[in-house]
Amino acid sequence: MRERAEERADTIIDVVLGLLESEGYDAVQVRTVARRARVSLSTIYKLFGTRDELIVTALEGWMDANAYAGLTMPEPNESPYETMVRVLRTVVEPWEQHPRMLEAYHRARAGPSGKRLDQHGMAIVQPIVEAALAGADPQYLSDVNLVHGHVVRGAIDRFANGEIAVTEILPILERALFRLTTDNRPESARARPEAAGH
Repeated sequence: MRERAEERADTIIDVVLGLLESEGYDAVQVRTVARRARVSLSTIYKLFGTRDELIVTALEGWMDANAYAGLTMPEPNESPYETMVRVLRTVVEPWEQHPRMLEAYHRARAGPSGKRLDQHGMAIVQPIVEAALAGADPQYLSDVNLVHGHVVRGAIDRFANGEIAVTEILPILERALFRLTTDNRPESARARPEAAGH
């Protein structure tokens, strides 16, 4: 019985992901999903509760399979910047290849279950970032998370509003990370530390 419910849930999720990818967020209507998955409306509501939960569950699974599965802890001799850029690329590049999934992610984050998407992603990414910045001042770590989190949201919002292309997101995020994790003194002062004191 439980296996059958899991099979139905998997079929329903596959239909939702297909709709998100081919037709977009608004195409995911419970009646449409039920018809395509060949299940009743009550089955969908019993398994997922709401349309919002259904979409968030589908997106969590998509992110797990396409972005988060490739994440690893910092490599030996990898700088914090290099680690965090690697994390960004692993997460963002699937969106570049599937921009409708990013649109869906953006829309779902604004819904009642949207916090779940953030919490799920942070539970996976945060330990890697903390390991990359091991020994850093906790306030600095908090500031990096806060500032970069706002940059990420801003770039995704601009993409969703049609202001930038999906391929512009990663360069923006990489540049922000560089500024947050690199010594920002002028290059001449970094090259000659004694010059900084004069």
